[in-house]
Parts: sequence; structure tokens; C-alpha cells
Amino acid sequence: SVNIVAFGNERDGFSEDNQQPSLICSYLGRSALISQIDSSLSASHVGNPVFTEYQACVFGNVRLVVHDCPAWDIFDSDWYTSCRLLGGADIIVIKYSVNDKTSFQELKDSYVPMVKKALNHCSVPVIISAIGARKNGVPCTCPLCTSDRRSCVTTSEGVQLAKELGATYLELHTLNDFYIQKYFGGVLEYFMIQTLNQKSSEKMKKRKKMQKCHRVQPPQLEQPEKMPILKGEASHYNADLHNLLCCCQCADVAFYPEDLSTAVEAHKIILCSVSHLFMLLFGVRSPSGAHDAPVVQLARSLFAVEAADPFPSSPRGVPPCAPPARVVVKDSVFCSCLPDILHFIYSGAFQWERLEEDIKKKLKDPDKTEHVLEKVKCILKTPGKLNTVKDCKSHQIKRLYNTSLRLFFNTPVLADVIFKIQGAAVAAHRAVLVARCEVMAAVFNGNYLEANCILVPVYGVSKDTFLSFLEYLYTDSCCPASILQAMSLLICAEMYQVMRLQHICELYIITQLQSMPSRELASTSLSIVSLLRKAKFHNSDCLSTWLLHFIATNYLIFSQKPEFQELSVEERNFVEMHRWPSNLYLKQLADYRNYIHSQKCHCTVM
Repeated sequence: SVNIVAFGNERDGFSEDNQQPSLICSYLGRSALISQIDSSLSASHVGNPVFTEYQACVFGNVRLVVHDCPAWDIFDSDWYTSCRLLGGADIIVIKYSVNDKTSFQELKDSYVPMVKKALNHCSVPVIISAIGARKNGVPCTCPLCTSDRRSCVTTSEGVQLAKELGATYLELHTLNDFYIQKYFGGVLEYFMIQTLNQKSSEKMKKRKKMQKCHRVQPPQLEQPEKMPILKGEASHYNADLHNLLCCCQCADVAFYPEDLSTAVEAHKIILCSVSHLFMLLFGVRSPSGAHDAPVVQLARSLFAVEAADPFPSSPRGVPPCAPPARVVVKDSVFCSCLPDILHFIYSGAFQWERLEEDIKKKLKDPDKTEHVLEKVKCILKTPGKLNTVKDCKSHQIKRLYNTSLRLFFNTPVLADVIFKIQGAAVAAHRAVLVARCEVMAAVFNGNYLEANCILVPVYGVSKDTFLSFLEYLYTDSCCPASILQAMSLLICAEMYQVMRLQHICELYIITQLQSMPSRELASTSLSIVSLLRKAKFHNSDCLSTWLLHFIATNYLIFSQKPEFQELSVEERNFVEMHRWPSNLYLKQLADYRNYIHSQKCHCTVM
């Protein structure tokens, strides 16, 4: 069989045709060597396909498996799956559009180093395909567009990228029969033939080795039992923050119409995380330190902050009992749509079509609708740059929270709670904590002392572990530095009942242990039995079961360690039952060795 993994999107950001077939799909459909094509989608959660899997036959009866991953986000959201795909690949195809300079730069800066790390100097052929004819048009005037149609990826840039990866560089100006079958197909089929030849050669070498000892065959060692597979939990990051708006917990700002008849509550940190306009309005310093004149003008014309409720300037934030800051919305039409706009922002600011539809239904006036939408675009605009939202299409808008909320992680800006841990002070924001952690929500909204205190002591966890825990709450990602740190973070996650973080730590520990060579596993000072004890004590049933299987699979290594004696009787029985290699195999091996010795011949296998 031949396994091909393709990454990247060959469509540029300006294309209106989302039904255009992909490079891989076009090749499989047009090549005369391909037959019996079947495809299926794999998804991290419903509605968000991670990759498409194609299965077909090539060269008559050779099984061909292709995984086509159009989005590079798999390296951010599921590093374990992306490494598994790259590790099993015989050929790697990297695609990009020559008219999407932004995506190419992101590929070069962020994802090529990840691919290098995953390949780890493996000799896997890589094909880089630059797709499309370069356009020289008028630059886009959309206020939310970051790309310039005159900015294309040059041939020299593509060749340089190919040199970095040791790859073969191809330019496909269009996806017609010539470029698909003869150009791209010819190179791909050459690498497929090379892969099959290499596999056939390795198989022949193994067969010759087995034939050398022809008198009595040695016992066959079966593969160890398959360990239980841990499946990751889908992210509910945007849903958590959207629920915060619906529940109105920890609200610190209220928007009013000019007649002060109604109020719409919100949270400064969420608003400031997606808009520099709100940073300006609430006195938060922008990371760039600059504000565009249109943004400043819009802030003054659209909002007015009541002088009776000044915005906090103290690093410790406002007390929990302080009333929300009052902001008057001067534009009555915009004010009537404010609930829908806040729902759009709190949902991650990527459902633009839904926002358009909601505002059209409410206003029923095209001019007013356009008026409100233009103000929303200006609110989301980044000072000094073209906007990060291309043409306001949902499939092109990236999530904002997991990068922008990071700006407020472990900083006193807008903070309203200080955690005291190991003699250090860690600033945080109740709104984020309540939204992302049910235990924190119970503490700050219940009849607890912490509900009315700014200083909250934390016990039973180290400062570094607690900072990693808070980083996950703010960014929905974590990167443990070691297995022990991952276990400490798992314990903290169990303490605060954040199940998804607990599963992430479990997967990290499993991945690190699986990648350990036998020699390192035998010499490491890391106690697997100690990890097993902690996993059981902190209700990590999946990890504890996996660790027992891991000890059984590496029985010859762990049975020689002193920690093996610390296993309980029940655990020891489980390990003995599932041990690898089994007692039966060891007995057969001993009998075979005795036979070889009695025949006075030398076995090349043993």
C-alpha cells in the first residue's frame, strides 16, 4: 500500500468558487492508473471536517490511501493526530495558492517548522505544489481585508521553501489535464513507484532472513495487545464565553440608549479582546500603542461613558461589588441591534452571515442594515493594518479569543481578582474564570468568602501549574514541558473539574511515554507506578488503565525495576495476564534454543 498525506488549501482568498475540485480530488478523478475510489470525512466535531480520506487502487491492485487536510489548523487543534498522519506517510504533498501571500507566510513561519519536527529527519519525499496563475489586479478596498491582490507568492519564494524541506517544487498554473496528469501526476507516480520498490526490497530482505534457518522455525512472537485509545474532547471555548453573555454573570459594563430605558450588560475584557475601539473606550492601552483616526472618531460619535462611573486605573481592578460602568449608545439604530452584535462577538466573531441575517430581519431597511454593519466592521478593525476579516465570510474569519484573550493573561489590566499562591500574586478576571470553570463560577457567585474578596489564596498547587491552568482557561490550549508537569496540571484540572484539560494532559502523557525508546524507558528515573497511583487517586480512569497496559506491554523492562513490587495484588494479576511477551512464548523460545544447541548448529536469527 501507499499512504499519501496532503496539507494546505490551493484556493486563494479571493475565489468565489468554493465548489472547485481540489488538487488531490482532481488527480484521483482524472488519472488512468486510479480505480475504485472511495472517500470519507473525518471531523474533530460536527461540522468541522479535519481531513478527507480517499481509498483507491493504483497500478492494478496496490492499495492507495490519501488523507487530504485543507486546513493547517489541525497542527494547532490536534497535534497528536497530525503527527500520526505524518508518521505514517509515504509521500507528503504541500499545497498553496500563489495568490494568497498571507496563507503562504503563515505556512512558512508557523507550520513548516512543525512539519520538520514531526518528520524528524525521516527520508519521506515531499512535493510542494504552487497552484494558480498570478493575478495583477487593483488592491481590494474592503475595510476588513488583509490581502493585496498585487501581492503574490513568487517562484523564488516557493523554491526557497522547497529547499528548506528538501522537497520537489512544482508550479501548476491551472488544474487541467496537462498539469494534473502529466506534470503533477508524473512526479507523484514516480515517488509511488519508488516507495513500492523500497517496500518490496525490505520485504524481500526479511523473507531471506527467515529462509536461512530452514530446519526448525523459531516461535512466532505475536504483537502485544492493543492499548485502549483515548479520544480527545471537542472544544467548547466559544460556547463557554457565549453562555457568559446569556447568564450576565460578573458583568462590569452596561450599555444604555439615550433615554436610559433599558440596559444591555457585557464584560470589558471580552469586548477589549476583539476590538481596539473598546480598548480606547475603557482606557486600556493597545498592544500597538496606536489608534486609527476613524476608530477614535467612531468611539466618540457612537458611545459616551458616564462620568459618574470612571473606568478603573488601579492594577488591582474594581471590587466585585462595584456597579457596572454605564455607557450611553448615541446611535439609536445601532443600539437596537446591540444584543445581536454582542451575541456575534461573544460567539467568537466568525458567524458574519448570521449577524447580517439577524440585523436584516430586525431593521427591514437595507440602508440602516448597511449603516450598522459598517460600524461593526470598523469596531473590529485593527489600528494601523487592514482588517483581519476578509470580505466578512464566516469560513474565512478566524477565532479571535484564543489569541486576543492571551493579551490579558497574567496581567493586571482590567483584573478584578488576585490569586495569592506560594507568596506570589497572579492577576485574573472573574468573567473568564466563571465562563470557563464551573468550580470557579460556584466560588465567585455562591455564598463563599471569595465571592466578595479581591485577594483569593490558592493551596495545594504550585504557581507554575496554576499559571498553566489559567493559560488554558484564557487560550483553550496548553503546552506542558514534561510528563511530571502534565501530571501536576492534570491534578489541578481534576481539582477544578475542567475535564477537557484533564483529557489533554492524559493524551500528552501517553504520547510522551509511547515515544520513549526501550533503552530510555529502562534507564529513566520516572516512576510509572507513581503516575499510576496519582491517576487512580485523581479519578483519571482512562490514564490508569492505559498505564497498566503499558507496564504489561513492557513487562521485561518494568519487572526488573524496584517499583514493580509496589503494584497491588489486583494490578499484578492484570499485568501478568496481559504481559508481553507471554510465558508461553518464552517457553517455546527456550525449547527452540535447546534444540539448536543439541543440533550443534548456529542460528542466524537468534
